[in-house]
Amino acid sequence: MSLPIQQKALVLKEKFGDWALADVPVPQPGRDEVLVKIYSSALNPVDWKIQKDGVFLEEFPVILGSDIAGEVVKLGEGVSQVGLGDRVFLQGVISNNDQTGFQQSRPISPMMMPRRSPVTITAAYIGLYNVIPHGLGFDSLIKQENRGKYDGVPLVILGGSSAVGHFAIQLAKLSGFNPVITTASTKHEAFLKARGATHVLDRNVPLEAQLKAINAFPIKNVIDAISTAETQKQGFDILAPGGKQVLFLDPEPLWEEEGSKQGKTPVYVLGAKQFPQHIELLKELWNNFTGLLAGGDIKPHNVEVLPSGLGGIEAGLKRLEEGKISNTKLVSRPQETA
Repeated sequence: MSLPIQQKALVLKEKFGDWALADVPVPQPGRDEVLVKIYSSALNPVDWKIQKDGVFLEEFPVILGSDIAGEVVKLGEGVSQVGLGDRVFLQGVISNNDQTGFQQSRPISPMMMPRRSPVTITAAYIGLYNVIPHGLGFDSLIKQENRGKYDGVPLVILGGSSAVGHFAIQLAKLSGFNPVITTASTKHEAFLKARGATHVLDRNVPLEAQLKAINAFPIKNVIDAISTAETQKQGFDILAPGGKQVLFLDPEPLWEEEGSKQGKTPVYVLGAKQFPQHIELLKELWNNFTGLLAGGDIKPHNVEVLPSGLGGIEAGLKRLEEGKISNTKLVSRPQETA
C-alpha cells in the first residue's frame, strides 16, 4: 500500500490558543511500532480543558485526542503481534508526541494497544479498582469471584449521563454495589437504570434531601464524573467521615481546608495509560475488555458523528464546554476532512 507523505491534523498552536487545521508529516512507525490509519476519534472534556484552562501541557503546538479507532497500515521493524489490515481501538497519550487522535494516522506500539478500551472506561476503572490513593481500592470485577461482591455497599456517581459516569454505573453493577445512585437529567432515567443505576436523582434538586428520601446514608464512596466546584461540594457534603470521592479534575480548596477536619478524602484520577501506577491494572482491563463488550456486560455510549471530519471538532468541543452534550459521545472521522 502506498501511503501519503502529508496528512491533515487539528493542531492547538499555543497555550490558550486557537485550533487550526494543518498539513503535517505522516509519522513513521519506529521499531516495535505500527502505523494506524485513524477512522474515528472521540472528543473528551480534557481536550477543551487543555485549550481553555491551560492544564497538563506546557509545550506547544500539540495534537490532542484520546480515543481512537482505525486500521494498521504499516508495520515497524520487529512487529509480529499484529498484521496489516487489523482493526484496532486504542487510547491516545496526552503529551507533546504524535500518539493522539485528532489526525489522520499515528504510530503506536502493539504492546500499548488497549484492546478496545476507551479513555472514559479507563478513568472509571482506575477510580473504582486502583489501590488507594490512586483509586477507591475495591477488588476488580475481572475475577469472577469478585462479581457481585459489594452487595449492600452504596455508591454515588455524580454525572451518570457523562461518558465516565455511564461506564462507572456499569462497572458498579457488575461489582454488585447496591444501591447505585446517580445524578442526571431526569430524561435519562430509563436509560441509566437499564445500565445498572438503582436510583437516578435529579441533578437540579438538592442532593442531600433526595438521598435522605431514599434512606441511602451513610455514603462512604462517591465517583464525581463531572468534578466541577459545584459537584465536588455536592459530594463533599454527602460523604460520611472516612469517605472518599474520586475526582477527575484538581481538588477544590475545600478538601484541604475542611477535608482533614471531617475525615473526608479526595482521590484524584487521570485516566492516562502511561502512568506507572496504572499499567498493571489497565493490562487486566484491556485484556478482558473485548470479552466484556461481546458478552454484553459493558455497553457502549450513544454516538453522534460530527460533520467535516477534523473540521467539526472545534464546534463539538465548544458544545461539550457549554454543557450541551448529554448521554452522547461526539466522534470525528478524520478521513472525511476536506
